[in-house]
Amino acid sequence: MTLRKLSLVWIVLAAACSSNDSPDLESQVAELVSQMTLEEKVAQMAGTTPLQGAYGSELWNVPGVERLGVPPFKMSDGPRGVGVGDGRTAFPVAMARAASWDPDLERRVGEAMGRELRAIGGNVLLAPAINNLRHPSWGRSQETYGEDVHLLSRMGVAAVQGIQRYVLANPKHYAVNSIENTRFEVNVTVDERTLREIYLAHFRAAVDEGGAASIMSAYNSVNGQFCGENVTLLRRILKEEWGFDGFVLSDFVFGTHDDSAVNGLDIEMPLANKFKGLLDQVRSGAVPEEVVDEAVRRMVRKKLQYGLDQPSPVDESVVESDEHLSVAREAAAEGAVLLKNTGGALPLDPSEVARIAVVGLLADEANIGDTGSSSVRPSFVVTPLQGIREALGDSVAIDHIDKNVLDPQDLATIEAADAVIIVTGLTAEDESEGLLGPGDRVDLGLGPQRTQLILDAAGASERAVVVLEGGGAITMGDWLPEIEALLMVWYPGQMGGHAIADLLFGDVNPSGKLPLTIPTDLDQLPPFDNTSLEVTYDYFHGYRYLDRNGDTPELEFGFGLSYTTFSIDNLRMDRAEAGPGDTVTFTVDVTNTGVVAGAEVVQLYVTYPDSAVERAERELKGFTKVELEPGETRAVDISVPVNSLAYYDVSQSAWALEDLEHAVQVGVSSRDLPLSTTLRVTGSPAL
Repeated sequence: MTLRKLSLVWIVLAAACSSNDSPDLESQVAELVSQMTLEEKVAQMAGTTPLQGAYGSELWNVPGVERLGVPPFKMSDGPRGVGVGDGRTAFPVAMARAASWDPDLERRVGEAMGRELRAIGGNVLLAPAINNLRHPSWGRSQETYGEDVHLLSRMGVAAVQGIQRYVLANPKHYAVNSIENTRFEVNVTVDERTLREIYLAHFRAAVDEGGAASIMSAYNSVNGQFCGENVTLLRRILKEEWGFDGFVLSDFVFGTHDDSAVNGLDIEMPLANKFKGLLDQVRSGAVPEEVVDEAVRRMVRKKLQYGLDQPSPVDESVVESDEHLSVAREAAAEGAVLLKNTGGALPLDPSEVARIAVVGLLADEANIGDTGSSSVRPSFVVTPLQGIREALGDSVAIDHIDKNVLDPQDLATIEAADAVIIVTGLTAEDESEGLLGPGDRVDLGLGPQRTQLILDAAGASERAVVVLEGGGAITMGDWLPEIEALLMVWYPGQMGGHAIADLLFGDVNPSGKLPLTIPTDLDQLPPFDNTSLEVTYDYFHGYRYLDRNGDTPELEFGFGLSYTTFSIDNLRMDRAEAGPGDTVTFTVDVTNTGVVAGAEVVQLYVTYPDSAVERAERELKGFTKVELEPGETRAVDISVPVNSLAYYDVSQSAWALEDLEHAVQVGVSSRDLPLSTTLRVTGSPAL
């Protein structure tokens, strides 16, 4: 088939998004690959963009075959926006977006990211990062969606779906990746059930539900074999068992190994290193040519499906457009979590305060996250101070104390104000991608200077509000009792300052919920070992770990306050008994019992009494976010697929449902679940 004939087919395929098993598509793939020389095929299995000097300045290139009209891949990093070039929209980090508990919003963020990449000529966004946050000391906590498998799955699927309206998504880092300082060498031992249920389930969701076009492998080893050549992960599970029809690329520079090609890695990034000798290996018979053919078919298949040979249908004017900035602002506001609000300290009413003190070095700094591979360079960043000033205009006097160590005059200024807003937290100098920055955190606290700043400022004011920035859990027991209000804003992106002002002054009602547990101290968490080259991950971490141990966290998973109040009543379900393949819908009535509009996240957890295997005391299996006017009541549905209640039966190498009464609890956090019922599941030895 000629290139000209194929072009029209590609347009149709891109518009119609043909199914993966389309006979026409597969015949077109086979026809193209059959016309390629061995040299052309092997050339497509490695990038051609040098790391040095190119990082963040140009798209990562993976060649196509120009004579056949097969386009190259043009890739960009992107967990919080397009990482290539200047003037790209910087969205809040993924952890902040997870705190929104709003997959629909995350889908729109993904669409905006994909749209911007397509507008500048790219076609693969290296996102989302969906590794399970086993421990908040991980330096890249900010890049993922938290500690819970279900929340990770819902947000990850939404991101993939949004991104792939315009370009190919690349969920990463597959798999069991949550340590930075030893990430190139560490071997993680994990049993089969833990691997399947805790560390792979969200990747499977990204493939099965999201239709992810590609996957990036991780640096670390799993059970003795590097992820980039792990035949169990890449071939047996991903490609054979899950039926993944896309391509797998390596993590950059150090992610490819001697057996990578034969064991299922399709592209080495960003340059050929281990794959330099691949052509000779195929010619000598050391590597079967079918290995190369399979990899190239996977790439060509996605190029056909997504019409990558066509000019971009998106104009570059969308980049950092008003529409995208509005989405970024919305995401920052929805992802902020109100963690304390004593005596209605927030919101601040500009008509009732004459003077506000804004304190801390971070108040007027652009603090939007790690400067490693997730970095985005917007044309501007609205700082918290700027957002506050623009929101208040001349109606309220603002004293800015641009320091972290306060003197007597500073304290006097704070005392004279009606409220003090302390902006503090972490920066890229505290937590980051390994090698490109400090890597993992050893201590989860703020450190003595920033802690003392809070204590001193709070001691000088009767209305002390902390605006806390950072990418993960921060312990706060030594200062939380001394303040009146705490707003966790994470790394809120370039529009964060406006979103913070919206929240502080009540133009937006906080609705975020914690996507992770904030412990009282490190002793409540499983060990975090980022020095040993051999570590073991067991079944429990996060809220599941604290629940099992009977510990009370500082702030539990799913927690978040509002400026209004809600009641949740009348739990019912559409069936009392269900079996494999069924979906059960649970319904509750949610009422806004306060005086302002707001949104509540209704959460559903399941427990497995008398299970044959050790399971979590409770685990999230469904949630929904509902917006209500004052006094409004709405019936809210949460649908739970019965198959999601299965565990992985190692003895059968299959998923199994247990024939027992499942306890169902519904509420507003993992520790606030006032409603309960039971669901009888008629089990199945294997699904």
